[in-house]
Formats: sequence, structure tokens, C-alpha cells
Amino acid sequence: MFDLVIRGGTVVSPEGRVAADVAITDGRIAAVVTPGTELQASRTIDATGRHLLPGAIDVHSHHREPGYTHKEDIVTATAACAAGGVTTSFAMPNVDPPPNTPERLAAMFELYRAKAIVDWNVNPAGTVPETIPELATMGIAAFKVFMVVDTGRSYPHMPGIGVHHHGKLLEIFETVAPTGVPLMVHPHDQELMDHIEHGFWDRGERDFRAYAKAYAAYDGIIWDTAAALLLRLQQATGTQLHLLHTQTKGVVDQLRAAKDRGQHVSAEMNPWAVLLGNDWANIERLGSYALSYWVPEENTEPLWQALRDGTIDLVSTDHGPHTREEKEPGWTDGWKAHTGTPAAQFYVPMLLDAAHHGHISLERVVGATATDPARVFALRHKGRIEVGYDADIAIADLDREWTITDDVVLSRIGWTPYAGRTVRGAIDRTLVRGAVVYEDGQVTGSQGWGRQAVPER
Repeated sequence: MFDLVIRGGTVVSPEGRVAADVAITDGRIAAVVTPGTELQASRTIDATGRHLLPGAIDVHSHHREPGYTHKEDIVTATAACAAGGVTTSFAMPNVDPPPNTPERLAAMFELYRAKAIVDWNVNPAGTVPETIPELATMGIAAFKVFMVVDTGRSYPHMPGIGVHHHGKLLEIFETVAPTGVPLMVHPHDQELMDHIEHGFWDRGERDFRAYAKAYAAYDGIIWDTAAALLLRLQQATGTQLHLLHTQTKGVVDQLRAAKDRGQHVSAEMNPWAVLLGNDWANIERLGSYALSYWVPEENTEPLWQALRDGTIDLVSTDHGPHTREEKEPGWTDGWKAHTGTPAAQFYVPMLLDAAHHGHISLERVVGATATDPARVFALRHKGRIEVGYDADIAIADLDREWTITDDVVLSRIGWTPYAGRTVRGAIDRTLVRGAVVYEDGQVTGSQGWGRQAVPER
């Protein structure tokens, strides 16, 4: 007698699709069998005509708690995850206080144990080298370092979490390397950016257009030079590097070469790089609400190709909720608007739509959102619908067309830059370790159901 059987669906993996019935017991997949096989279960879900995807693992998300819960909190962030087919989400450390000591990280863990609806982890800030060895023993998935210190605002890259001194970065790489824990880095060349920004300001250009163009200046020079430094530091130290915000042809070329050399590096792309910020019309229409960053369109196809061929390992959201009040100043001063865009609830459906339009295969969507995040961060019982794996499953209707609107947003901010977009592909149900946490348009999961997704290195 199984706890649950899902009948009639098509199971999707990076290797292909197969019609199968899936049985679940004690939160794990107990059988994947030919449709119609006799299985006894306490509960059955009819998934006829639906596709079963491994639940998405979003390794880069800003949940804003503690310290900034007017933007988002653990409950609202993980509710958005549940609605979007995301079953595991990693929180970032730009909160207050930042988790850069064992005591602060332990306090954040307690918040998640009480509130999270889906599984979780927290990436502490690897900015205090002497705390890194102990933090590494706490079941974390990765460390996180920002190479950026914001100009003219105190958030989201506030003082204390940014490191751009090259010697300090090398020390961090050296200290993280023997722990075997990956190091996530937000690449940014602060000194070049200081010069570029002042050029715009000296010309009297400070609006959202100037901000967008500054970060993309000289074909993305601040991204390319920072990536080159990070890849060289990785080569020198052997640290497992996970490169964030891949958005230029130059970074793609460097990644491809580094992987050809056998370097221990992975990389991610964020949805805004190919679905929002790559269209200048979106910048004009939405201003700072579309920024994250402007990614000039000549990068779009190289990014899709790099995702298709695995040069870019995975897609994660960089879910960055901010209130309308924090975005509005950007119309006249882009440097006063908080940067970042929310995406947790909608990125899987938008990628399903991208698969429908031929940008990427459905199999690669599964790889980039579930199987490869699990591989990179050693979540050995997640990312596949196979016997022995956690029963983290998103049941998707690939044929349903629907329009994203602000009124369905579960994030605390109540808006999305993707409002008005019609997509083909929707999440019907989401299961986390066999429990249905979203169905029929409602989040049904309980606060505290989510547990820490601990790597097995």
C-alpha cells in the first residue's frame, strides 16, 4: 500500500519522456511503472494528459527575511515557489543581519524551520574568512559573495556583504577551497563601474535609461572582466566556483574555455536575461521595474545556445522583490531605485513557453531547473523522478495558455514585470516530498513543512 499514486502522466527527465505511473511512500518515490500497473494507494492523482516534472530547485533567491519583510518574507516567498513548481529554494544573505557567522545562520535556519512551505537552504555570506570553516559544517549548499557595493543606495548590496578587493577575494577562495563547499559569486568590476557611472553623471544622465546603459557599457565590460578574475582565482585555488548572472557573449566564451580546460566551475542564467531585460522596449515601458539589468539583444541567442549545450548549467531566478515605492524613483534616478525583479512564481511556466516556441527543449528545461542544480550542489536525492528520490514533482499542463497578471502574484510586493504576458504551460499541482503544497490555484502547503535540503558531498 503506497501513500500516493500519480496515474496517467508523462515523466520528463533530461534524457527523454516516458508514460508512467508514479508511486510515493514516506516522501520518496517508491515505484515508476508502466501505466495501468496495479498499485494500491491511500490516495490517487489522475495526471492524464499532464507532464510530471522534477520540482524546480532555485539556487538563487532573495527571500528578504530577516530585516526586509516589507518586501517579502519566508512564507510569501515559499508560497510563490509552490505555485510555480519550485520545490527547493536557496535564500541569499543580503538580509539584516547578514548570515556571516554561525550564530546568525543558525537563527535564520530556525526561521525557515518554522515558516517555509517548500524545502530550503540558506547561503551564508563568505565575507568573514575566519567563520567559513564552521559555517561549512552546517549543511549549507554554498557560500555567497557579492563583488558589488552599490552607489547611492543601501540595498540590495549593502555594506558588509560586498567584496571587490582582489586580495580579499583570493583569501576567501583559499579559505573556502578545503571545505569542498561551492562559492557563488556575483561578478562585478567595481572600479570600472565607478568610472562608467561618473561618465553618465557628468553628462547629466541619471534616469533608468542611463542606469541600464551604464551596466551594459562597452559590451558588458564590468561582467567580462570580473568573470575573468573569478575564473583565474578558481584555477589558482581549485575552489568550486558557481558564477552568477551570466549575461554576455564574453562571459559565455570564457566559461566555455574554462570548462574545456577542466576547471571546476558552473554557471547560471537568470530569466530576466532572455525574457525581460533583453528587450529595450521593456526597459522603456517599465523603467526600473524591468531592472535587474539590460542585456542587449545580441546576447540573447548566445545565451540560449549556451544553456542548450550546457555551458550554462542551470537557470535560477535571482528572485528580487521590491516594493513599488522602491522602484518608482528610478524613472528620474536609476541609482535610487532598488535593483532586482521577482520571478519565483513564473519562471518555470515561462521556460515551458520557451520550449513550446523552440528556444530550448522540454528535457533541457528539466535539466536546467532541477537535475543540474541538484548535481552542482550535491542534492543527491532531488532533481529526478526516479525510485529513491524525494517526491518533489510539478504536474504541468503544457497546452494551457494563460496570461500572467498582478492579481495572482503571491509575493508580498503584489506586482510582476511579466504582467500581461501570455504563456503556454502551467503548473497544476506541486508536491514537496509527496505532500501536495499547491493545487487548483491555491497554496495548500503548511508553514514549517519545508526542511533544509542538505547536500551529500
